[in-house]
Amino acid sequence: MYNPPHFQLTATHALHRILREHPLGVLITQGPDGLDANHLPFEYNPAQGPLGTLTGHVARANPLWQQCCDGAEVLVVFRGVEGYISPNWYPSKHDTHRQVPTWNYEVVHAHGRLTVRDDERFVRGVVAHLTRTHEASQPQPWKMGDAPPDYLDAMLQAIVGIEIAVTRLEGKAKLSQNKEARDRAGAAAALVAQGQDDLAAALSPCAG
Repeated sequence: MYNPPHFQLTATHALHRILREHPLGVLITQGPDGLDANHLPFEYNPAQGPLGTLTGHVARANPLWQQCCDGAEVLVVFRGVEGYISPNWYPSKHDTHRQVPTWNYEVVHAHGRLTVRDDERFVRGVVAHLTRTHEASQPQPWKMGDAPPDYLDAMLQAIVGIEIAVTRLEGKAKLSQNKEARDRAGAAAALVAQGQDDLAAALSPCAG
């Protein structure tokens, strides 16, 4: 992707944060019919392999797992906070009128090699990890044992596991770093007024 130096996101903790907080990735693959994109929740394990491993699953009816050979190069796109920025939010606009609209966002591109894991033990582990992660904030977290065993077995048979060994992480945070501090503060205040607190916090001149 086009990634000017002032927008490049290189800090490991920042890259990992986006993968952790925004786990729905766009898995882009090259198949016999050309490019394909699937939207899948992933679990990222930074300690497995040199740059970490992404695990997830697809429906058995999805041809992806049969069309992509083991070791195929893939790209997974993770989008962080994002939103429209009006030039009216910049104080300097009212002085010079030399501002235009833009869109601010965070994104991480995870390049890697895919392995299909069509075995029940692996799939069960993937589902267990995803469930624990995303049910943790619930008052009464759902667990796999809550479902009847025969029903759960049938559901697990209907999916296939995938594992991606990450070979490169590329991050971009386009957050008005090329604007004056007062303009970033003005945009952040407008975002707060619209209820976009997460983007406002990222946009703040004090943000890392």
